[in-house]
Amino acid sequence: MTKEYYSKAILLGFGLFGAQLMWMLYNTYMPIFLQAGSASFSSGQATRGFGLSATITGIIMTLDNVAAFFIQPIMGPISDKTRTRFGRRMPYILIFAPLSALAFALIPIGPMLIPAGLSGQIASLSGPFAITIAAALAMVLFMALWRTPLFALMPDLFPSPLRSQANAIINIMSGIGGILAFVVGGMLFGVLEALPFWFGAVVTLLAIAILFIKIKEPKELAEAADTPGGLRVLSKLKSVPAANKRSLFRLVLTVFFYMVGYMALETFFSSFAVTALGLKPSFAAVLLAVSYVSFLIFAMPSAALAKRFGRKLTISAGLLVFAVALVAIWLFPSFPMVAAMLFVGGFGWALVNINCLPMILDTSTSEDLMGTYSGLYFIATTFAGTIGPILNGRIIDLAGRDYSVIFIVCPVFFLLSFLSLLGVGTGEVKAEGTV
Repeated sequence: MTKEYYSKAILLGFGLFGAQLMWMLYNTYMPIFLQAGSASFSSGQATRGFGLSATITGIIMTLDNVAAFFIQPIMGPISDKTRTRFGRRMPYILIFAPLSALAFALIPIGPMLIPAGLSGQIASLSGPFAITIAAALAMVLFMALWRTPLFALMPDLFPSPLRSQANAIINIMSGIGGILAFVVGGMLFGVLEALPFWFGAVVTLLAIAILFIKIKEPKELAEAADTPGGLRVLSKLKSVPAANKRSLFRLVLTVFFYMVGYMALETFFSSFAVTALGLKPSFAAVLLAVSYVSFLIFAMPSAALAKRFGRKLTISAGLLVFAVALVAIWLFPSFPMVAAMLFVGGFGWALVNINCLPMILDTSTSEDLMGTYSGLYFIATTFAGTIGPILNGRIIDLAGRDYSVIFIVCPVFFLLSFLSLLGVGTGEVKAEGTV
């Protein structure tokens, strides 16, 4: 990869950096706000909340994925057909990213309005609860409107042989956003519970400004938007060769399964850390940062491994490594073991996450439909994100509010993902100039 492409990947990564920063803060602290105040949930500090069950919390945490499931798949084709002087993807990012940041900043206002004596008494908290849910709904709606156009910029800017490397660099930027969320967000949460949200909103606005100033969409692809496609995605998929179609279906299923499992970890790890390990929410976030440090270290090597051994084999290995690490946490749930296995899990997650989107994109038979294939990727992730938190929350409640059960649920779905991937026959790196 040339210096120019490295620079493009880093600059494009600022968009995902901002999005990831907000998502990690949301997924870490929103479940705590929703469950704090319940007799069966101890947050380790005087956090005021609504006292909801894990099941109801899981349902609320799917709001982003419900919105994304209906909106993100069509945003790829819509942006494929968009032509403005700012490009195909950028208008959606410029409009909806700032709106999502504003809504995100309003989420902690509700918990801040809860009187100390009413924490956990949801029947008496209709006003604060309405504020929190309305802000969360607005945030997830606006996020859904700009995430697919953002991801579709990657294949617009990088040819097939460079996509795993580009995705690695972009995900490194995402990982930095995650670490900021966990470390800086954790410290800020200990000072004032709203500060991580305000910090995340401001940083996201700055990141999007950098993206807009530095990234210019290629003109030739904007002109190619005249070709049939867009909202006719289903009819276009009918012309895809059978082998590609089968592989695409299995890849979408692969992503769906591993994301259902990952949702257990992402949604309820902070709850596990404060209830089972006795950590404060701020330190629970810092602990989870271990996996992101590992992810950053192994992001570029995972792209190199995929180039040498193939994406399919690399992703398969990552699923198995991560699954084994999580089972080890379930068997030996001590602080040192959790930290060590999160580091191992971050390595496995890099092998999976860096290479799966490029593999789906390179199942496509047309470079003009990269937004469409990005949308298909998000169908899998958002549908999994809709089902995952509800299913995992229900399992936790059935297990007597035992949050450690997530370290069994997640590996089970990783195994299903591994089995689905076995049948994939396309999606490896294409030769330069092929489709």
